[in-house]
Amino acid sequence: MAALPTPPPSPISKLPRPDPPFSLFLRPSPRLFSSPRLAVSARLLSSRPSSAPNASLGDPHADDTRLALPHPVPVPVFVTLPPDAVGPAGKMSRRKTMAVSFMALAAAGVEGVAVEAWWGLVERDAPGLYDWSGYLDLVALAQRFGLKVRVILAFHQSGSGPDDPCWFGLPRWVLEEMELNPDLQYSDRFGRRSKEYISLGCDMFPVLKGRTPIQAYSDFMRNFRDTFKSSLGVIITEVQIGMGPGGDLRYPFCPSEKLSQTKGIQELGEFQCYDKYMLASLNACAVGIGKNLGTPGPLVAGNLLLNAEDGSWNTPYGHFFLEWYSTMLLVHGERLSIAADAIFWGSGARILAKIAGVHWHYATRSRSSELMAGYYNTGTRDGYLPIARMFSRYRMALCCACFDLRDNEGDHSINADGSAEGVLRQLVRAARMCNLPLAGENSVARLDEDSLQQVVRSSRMGANPVSFNFVRMNKNMFESQNWNRFTRFVRQMSDGRPFQARLDVVSSELCFPEDNGRALIFKRLLPCQLRLCSPCS
Repeated sequence: MAALPTPPPSPISKLPRPDPPFSLFLRPSPRLFSSPRLAVSARLLSSRPSSAPNASLGDPHADDTRLALPHPVPVPVFVTLPPDAVGPAGKMSRRKTMAVSFMALAAAGVEGVAVEAWWGLVERDAPGLYDWSGYLDLVALAQRFGLKVRVILAFHQSGSGPDDPCWFGLPRWVLEEMELNPDLQYSDRFGRRSKEYISLGCDMFPVLKGRTPIQAYSDFMRNFRDTFKSSLGVIITEVQIGMGPGGDLRYPFCPSEKLSQTKGIQELGEFQCYDKYMLASLNACAVGIGKNLGTPGPLVAGNLLLNAEDGSWNTPYGHFFLEWYSTMLLVHGERLSIAADAIFWGSGARILAKIAGVHWHYATRSRSSELMAGYYNTGTRDGYLPIARMFSRYRMALCCACFDLRDNEGDHSINADGSAEGVLRQLVRAARMCNLPLAGENSVARLDEDSLQQVVRSSRMGANPVSFNFVRMNKNMFESQNWNRFTRFVRQMSDGRPFQARLDVVSSELCFPEDNGRALIFKRLLPCQLRLCSPCS
């Protein structure tokens, strides 16, 4: 494969900035959960209502007209590739299909593609042994068609099990350590364990063959930077840091495959703090401020929902527990942000992190599912503002979903307490307050006109929009009606690009307007090649 071109050095890249020393990640501060820490945290992690007079914090019905931009800002569109764009063997899948797809996306005016770089694939067999060959081929192919690339460093599991065609687990050597030490997995009160992501309770313990999880993540990021050094900032313009299950900064309060369901009532979930590392941290935190937990332990999830207006979440112990639970997640995100900022500083690539769009039960005071995801966000407390502040400190951009969802669509009686638009408004407000760039995503892979126009409206809401990521490319996208809608959508988002591709399924030809200087590019190739055979694509 031909070597990727080396970009001209930028002035900022000449400034020396060493990688973070390992001592930064070896052990937590002994004062992390001391009484002064909690006192300061209580002040920083709370705010007063600011959406409208007499409106509760994050009120889904509050007036947010001030958030709208006076003039539309062009928003480049990325398209996420199928999870198995690089297959289990480490090679790029369906090379001809991928090339034809890239040509069509480039013709439609798409800015680039997004791809997950699976930790369990790249560093599969042994610690420190990395194989990026499939991703090098994919980046070279994107460069050939003039597309940019967003790489998602995925430290989580994908799929529901080995029988899932989109299954990508954690590295084999990590799973071996989990077999020896099950407490590396998150656990709920019923003893159900999750292998989606390593428990953040052991972030600072050398449980991975002599390395801490933060060190393993940092080494992976550093090797990625060194391998793609000539592409960063030129072809790879965005790097998203995975921080939890599904790539989101959250706890695995509910299996990710259930969160992707579009129908039915979303599950409440469970607190994920019953492994020995999390319980030890909780007890140490309680002792540090003079509390004796005794038998209560973590809160019981059911009490939050059954008494959504005034339950255990709104008691002194509830405040203590939820502050500890959310602070642990915040500290985990900050450790990864420190590493990413030091490793990618001067690379020219934008660094992103993602927050999950947990919107069910948002209209209640407790917002129970958000609490179990790790967001201490209630009707009287802003749980997203401290996360936005943290990302802003390390010059990151915030990626969030729900751009395509409307509160009044479908059978509203199923999730009457939910508000996807309310969650998005609150995230936009937090981003604007922190001058934090915002990148959007859709929650459901739909190509109907209503969903696409909702994305356009959401993107005009403000907060320095930098890009939108459509999740994800599949064979339905290239059907004639869907393709026409999608290309119109890209043109709207990109502020009127002067061209539009048209997929003519009847004549099996890809056509371009004559004023673009292109005629029929190829014939009888696109429709047959775009029959993506993989069930997950």
